[in-house]
Amino acid sequence: MRLPQPLLFLPPRWLGFGVALTISHLAQAQETLQLAPLQVTSTELSEGEAAQAQLKQVPGGTNYVDMASVEQGRVSSNEDVLKYQAGIYAKAANNEGTKISIRGSGINRGPGSHASGLYETIDGLPLTGPGGTPYELKDPLWLSRVEVLRGANGFDRGALALGGAVNYVTRTGYDAPKLRVRYEAGSHGYAQREISSGQVLGDADYYISLTDAEYDGFQQQSAGSGKGVAANFGYRFNPDLETRFYFRYRETANDSPGKLTRQQIEHSPRAANAVNLARDSKRLQPGSTWIANKTTLQLDDNARIEAGLVYHDYPMDLREGTNRLKVAYTDISGTLNYIRQDTLLGRDSKTTVGLRTTQGMPNNGVSEYVRVPAGTTATFAPGTKTRDYSYLGSDTVLHVSNDLELLPDLWLTTGLAAIYTRRETEVTYPETHAPLSTHDWDYAPRVGLRYDFNPQLQMYGNLSRSVEPPHAWSMIWGSNKFFAKDSGRPEAGLTREGVELQNQTATTLEVGGRGEAWFGQWDLALYHSLVRHELLSVETQAATLNTSQVVAESNASPTIHQGVELSLTSPLWDGGNAGRLALRQAYTYSNFHYRDDPRFGDNTLPGIPKHYYQTQLRYSHPSGFFSSLNGEYSSRVAVDYANSYYAKAYGLLGATIGYDAPKQDWQAWIDLRNLTNQRYANTVTPGYDDHGNDMARSTPGDGMGVYAGVSWSLR
Repeated sequence: MRLPQPLLFLPPRWLGFGVALTISHLAQAQETLQLAPLQVTSTELSEGEAAQAQLKQVPGGTNYVDMASVEQGRVSSNEDVLKYQAGIYAKAANNEGTKISIRGSGINRGPGSHASGLYETIDGLPLTGPGGTPYELKDPLWLSRVEVLRGANGFDRGALALGGAVNYVTRTGYDAPKLRVRYEAGSHGYAQREISSGQVLGDADYYISLTDAEYDGFQQQSAGSGKGVAANFGYRFNPDLETRFYFRYRETANDSPGKLTRQQIEHSPRAANAVNLARDSKRLQPGSTWIANKTTLQLDDNARIEAGLVYHDYPMDLREGTNRLKVAYTDISGTLNYIRQDTLLGRDSKTTVGLRTTQGMPNNGVSEYVRVPAGTTATFAPGTKTRDYSYLGSDTVLHVSNDLELLPDLWLTTGLAAIYTRRETEVTYPETHAPLSTHDWDYAPRVGLRYDFNPQLQMYGNLSRSVEPPHAWSMIWGSNKFFAKDSGRPEAGLTREGVELQNQTATTLEVGGRGEAWFGQWDLALYHSLVRHELLSVETQAATLNTSQVVAESNASPTIHQGVELSLTSPLWDGGNAGRLALRQAYTYSNFHYRDDPRFGDNTLPGIPKHYYQTQLRYSHPSGFFSSLNGEYSSRVAVDYANSYYAKAYGLLGATIGYDAPKQDWQAWIDLRNLTNQRYANTVTPGYDDHGNDMARSTPGDGMGVYAGVSWSLR
């Protein structure tokens, strides 16, 4: 008998209980020789329920985000998506770009740059490449759910990075309404629209969504817009073979207001940085494309193969400094996974063998042109080319893992990954120079234990290693080393030479548990990571009217990342027909610091608060009415590696009120943000040593705002 595929991930004792119960009922029927009325109940899990069950089998920290609850309020960026998620720090700044840090990943990068420290996928297929993870294709309204495997727990997804894996799952014809129309609008010129459709048509299904958004922004010169389309088409040839094609395309345009000092945020948070304002800085993504296919073949009752292929093209047009950079990125990725569930030495066992590879294409690189004739470029007219450079890279990961039930409810997880990374960069104009090339083999072992005391209590622990290569562009983009003016051409002296960077590695010990008790559903993880060659970026040259900002990346001396991740959802009152009251809380403690650095000793790594807490008190009525109060607290944040200056701590208060029809055919809500109009730094991009001076390192959070939305669906 073939079990529904999602049941393959359920603990064996649950399946055994069901079989025993069935046998018992059959025996009773034979004794009485009577036919009882037949009652058919489906035990097949939905795709979302199966995903949650699978995450709970990981012996480490995970998160599951159901977009149905997120969409009961404004959904403009990943900051909205990842709210109330323990262990995840997500902050947007002036545009859709969101700084996401998990366990200190990408701790000091700004929100506008390609994300560091995370391996991100769409529907299990690669989005992250050697050039990082662009943000423009991650429109939240296209999503059904988000799955997060924190830290080295992303092993089975082929993740290399310190922060782990994030999987954005698109709606399909199986979970999307036949027609949906959604509209959001509110403060600071914000508006967002969506129209989508999804259906199952026999053995086929489809989903398509068109979205567009626009906003004036909270700061001066922070307006932006975006528009795009996401679609997928799936077909089941037979019960053992199915395939799905995916397509995403999106354009964005954002003005760049720049960073502010702490004093500016406290007294004039809506101002733009004077240098950015004078240059009319912008960041454009003229059109990013992601095309993919995933095919699944069920070999027998216990084994299947999943194969994927992805084409990803994401150009950029950056007009944020004295020069204009036209950037080209194209990646090709392939994945192949073999999953088998059987017995090993008489014990239940699940084995996964996976291969994923991402290759940057030869066209990847930058052409740089003068925008403003200033400083060393004063002799050139705007539009003059100053340099061309290329960067190539590839990541290949072969990983093997096994989950083995040593004793009833005691599971041993083991794994080993072989990793090959390649990074190359070369200056091709004004002269061709010898490329900088690095090729590295590495490994990442993993061992973990998980014990299910009962369905309401699980404890776990793991010891794992992660390996993270630098971005290819970071080896040259932020370099402060210049070629000599040996060609007789003045622009030769403007061309930076590449800087070799080593792969970042981390060894992490993690313990924790999850469960349900009288005080609610809880999830707790504690981790300690020893990090070597951590990839840290720092501003080495501040932007002025005459010079562009230079942010260099380098390998740090040994560092420690350790912390606590706690989430708790507590039912406070159940009044039946009178409604329910629940309290949701998420707390993240992040202690990231050097280990006896020659310059900074044991200083805290800047860019992330040590204490970060979010809470929501929610009332819901059976009629569909809901309301909530929400709060957020962040401790102060160091703004330089010397820890000489800090962005101040802050607390925020918000509220939501709305109606979600029981038939799920329409919804309306009002979302109130920052009710006390706090002035605070939402993100920090650190400097090296500010000597206690208040430098422009932070982006201000939005002031008080009111947003409203409505959606209608045809089921």
